[in-house]
Amino acid sequence: MKLSPLQNDRAAGVLVALAAGDALGAAYEFGPPLPDETPVLMKGDGPFGFDPAEWTDDTSMAIPLAKALVSSGPELASDASLTKVVRERSVWAAGSKDVGAQTNAVIAAANAATSAGRPVNASDFRTAAHAFHGRTGRSAGNGSLMRTAPLALAYLDREPGELMAAAARVSALTHVDPDALEACGLWCVAIREAVLTGNLNVRAGLALLPPDRRAVWLSRIESAEQSRARDFHRNGWVVEAYQGAWSAIHSTVSANLGPKHLRQALEEAVRGGGDTDTVAAIAGGLLGAAYSFTSVPFEWRRHLHGWPGLRTRDLMTLGMELARGEGTREQSWPGAAHQDYSMWTRTDVLVQHPHDDGVWLGGAGSLGRIEALGIDAVASLCRLGSSDLPTVAVSDHASFWVVDSPDPSDNADAAFVLAEAAAAVEQFRSEGKTVLLHYVRAESRTPTVAALYSAASLGIDAETALDDVLNVLPNASPNPMFLDIVRSGRCASGRHKPSARGGLPHNVRTA
Repeated sequence: MKLSPLQNDRAAGVLVALAAGDALGAAYEFGPPLPDETPVLMKGDGPFGFDPAEWTDDTSMAIPLAKALVSSGPELASDASLTKVVRERSVWAAGSKDVGAQTNAVIAAANAATSAGRPVNASDFRTAAHAFHGRTGRSAGNGSLMRTAPLALAYLDREPGELMAAAARVSALTHVDPDALEACGLWCVAIREAVLTGNLNVRAGLALLPPDRRAVWLSRIESAEQSRARDFHRNGWVVEAYQGAWSAIHSTVSANLGPKHLRQALEEAVRGGGDTDTVAAIAGGLLGAAYSFTSVPFEWRRHLHGWPGLRTRDLMTLGMELARGEGTREQSWPGAAHQDYSMWTRTDVLVQHPHDDGVWLGGAGSLGRIEALGIDAVASLCRLGSSDLPTVAVSDHASFWVVDSPDPSDNADAAFVLAEAAAAVEQFRSEGKTVLLHYVRAESRTPTVAALYSAASLGIDAETALDDVLNVLPNASPNPMFLDIVRSGRCASGRHKPSARGGLPHNVRTA
């Protein structure tokens, strides 16, 4: 599907924000609600001992679905595609430290029922799921809802009714209760609408339900909007997980939408207690769809990781590939190993920051000098291939998306993204790292972020900072909106200032 730059940004945000919510909630799982003033940190540990910024079963089980949908072409949620999903989930479950009880029971029964030598398939899972429901009388845990988001991206160019039906088929691999089937469908349709329009609308799929069920879900949504996430104590049940996620989003809506709302809503989801990672993961999928990859704080994205050895860029790539519906494209961004800028001129600019000689400002051509200059952290404002920085640790490469345009509608939130880039430079410097801040030709985005770094982090007057940066970059010419962001101080993005260890290094020069 052909998407606009903003739609691409939103599609890329779905899995990343889902995983960020998941990892944020991991430390607090099964705990009581938290007081409003308690900070919510991506600190890991929790009952299953996850590492900081490590996602849990929510994201791990969404990944096989995303991968299968990318490779399935027009089949999408067919049995052949879903068989790939259940086989990979079976591999994951065999070594996982956190598998939900209902999901674990279905996976074990499905694999035990296969005849000798025959690998498990989607039909085996459906049979086991129906048997579980028949035996217990219910199968409405939150397990299928927490991992359903990839479907919405694969069905952007399909009718919402097709997406609802596909969500039911995927849910029924483990959860066949009508509440679970409908919750997955409604949330998927909401994610689809958010990617396409930027709107948060959980009512978008109600018309696709029979009238009696429509009334039930409308009542549940209205109840969520009159409550807080902490009011839904049984959030292991799919209905209260759905309500808790929507309540966290709805109760934090204010004039400050976008990145600030995404952070506040995910923190609210975690403060609700109980199945915190799952409620935050569910909320994250919808928030990422509405607000985009660029709205997920870098401090959360930086170390985000989990099974099967993936990181933020992998989730971003999966989201974009799903939305495009063209499979894996290894020769073009974001799947390519190398981004070719050889056709561009004046990319070899490389100068030291006028106020901090531990920061270099450069174009794409400067990447080849990283090792020689002892640069060990990079803040990129343009596309890079997955292997373009072989000597820089993944967690020391900060990537930001911002369109060089004076039109505010071309970016989800340019002021936030530019401020986040400046904050990443500050964080790297506080860790004693030498930093390269770059774009293709270092003409507009690079000087803007360099000036914001001076103003926001070093306390230098914005106009002075801008003049000094423009003087050292030979072809610098930021667009008018970027200049206004620097001069007006619109870098108050709601981000948390990085915790400098011992302050900035000694080679920072103030005006």
